[in-house]
Amino acid sequence: MDPWLIWLIVAAVLAVAEILTLTAALGMLSAAALVTSATAALGLPPPLQFLVFAAVSAVTLLFVRPLAMRHLNRPQAARFGVDALVGKAAYVVAEVSAAGGRVRIDGEEWTARAFDETLVIPRGKTVDVMEISGTTAFVYPRD
Repeated sequence: MDPWLIWLIVAAVLAVAEILTLTAALGMLSAAALVTSATAALGLPPPLQFLVFAAVSAVTLLFVRPLAMRHLNRPQAARFGVDALVGKAAYVVAEVSAAGGRVRIDGEEWTARAFDETLVIPRGKTVDVMEISGTTAFVYPRD
């Protein structure tokens, strides 16, 4: 079997492994194997092929992978919709318990339940929104 074909198969196997693991390291090795396949097709001897593979692997793992990982691990810029309400303060409009109640969050009235089922939160208290499920806010008193 031709050396360029072996390198191409190695590149494909590493690419599939990268897709399954999402580490970004195997993708860099796959790219190095692909470059090495091209150099093998040009007739470079096997020791130099391994040198090309090692050099391209080192460059991609040291310089390209950190950039890719930084891009993938960026925090979400902003929360939208009901996710943006979690953590906000709310004003109790009608007594809140495990059975139900009403709170005002950013000027809108929401049905509410106590996050801790043993609590009863009286009208007029300030609470924190702990979770939103459907149209119900689960709240916990600030004090």
